[in-house]
Amino acid sequence: MADYAKDVLVETQWLEEHLDDPSIRIVEVDENPALYAEAHIPGAIGFDWQTDLQDQVRRDFLSAEAFGELFGSRGISNDHTVVLYGDRNNWFAAYTYWYLKYYGHDAVKLVNGPREKWLAEGRPTSTEVPSYEPATFTTKPGDDSLRAKRDEILPALEAGKKLVDVRSPQEFSGELIAMAGYEQEGAQRGGHIPGAASVPWAQAVTEDGTFKSREDLEALYGGKGVLSGDPIIAYCRIGERSAHTWFVLHELLGQDDVKNYDGSWTEWGNLVDVPVEKGA
Repeated sequence: MADYAKDVLVETQWLEEHLDDPSIRIVEVDENPALYAEAHIPGAIGFDWQTDLQDQVRRDFLSAEAFGELFGSRGISNDHTVVLYGDRNNWFAAYTYWYLKYYGHDAVKLVNGPREKWLAEGRPTSTEVPSYEPATFTTKPGDDSLRAKRDEILPALEAGKKLVDVRSPQEFSGELIAMAGYEQEGAQRGGHIPGAASVPWAQAVTEDGTFKSREDLEALYGGKGVLSGDPIIAYCRIGERSAHTWFVLHELLGQDDVKNYDGSWTEWGNLVDVPVEKGA
């Protein structure tokens, strides 16, 4: 993957050759945790994005301490390289990658392609849940250079920062307020943040979920005026698809100042008296 800005991807063949490598911990992060129980990469630790990685009272991250305790309890230490993959085209794996970076763990990679690619290639799977000895996983304070919060959005608009809406065109235009089956994560109003460029996340990947070449990605985002050197804020509905786009912009294309607004449209579309645009 030498043509990308950073060495942050691993191919499925490489991972199969490193299944017994004690220096890595493979982690599957799913929206649908039943998939992990059906079949997963041998030795992979399974995380349920909603119940494991989210505060169950507030809509927010786990605290740094709770995050460290979670990873340590599953046998992941700061000495391990975490290799992530999952369902939904690696949305939640990319979200967890960003989350790990937020709390200061830099030894992390993303599989180039979701769990469906591994299965389609006929690579080995298991139903056995691995049991690793508990480890120490310490965290740093959250890195706010990677995360945008709602109070930053209006000043960002006034300062001319680039906003990237990575949802579908129907969500961007306001025709669709919530994705089918996700009504609990909808908003009172449809539309988009004024001035945001519409670059759906799916345009960054090929049919099997692997990332397009650096040249193609630069043409895609550059054609939308995103790669102008200005600070970038990506958003979607709840932050998982925009984490995928954050990964593309920050890690694969090497854009220095990129934030993920994980409050995203579920938050913005429910706020009172904030600017909203409709239409393409």
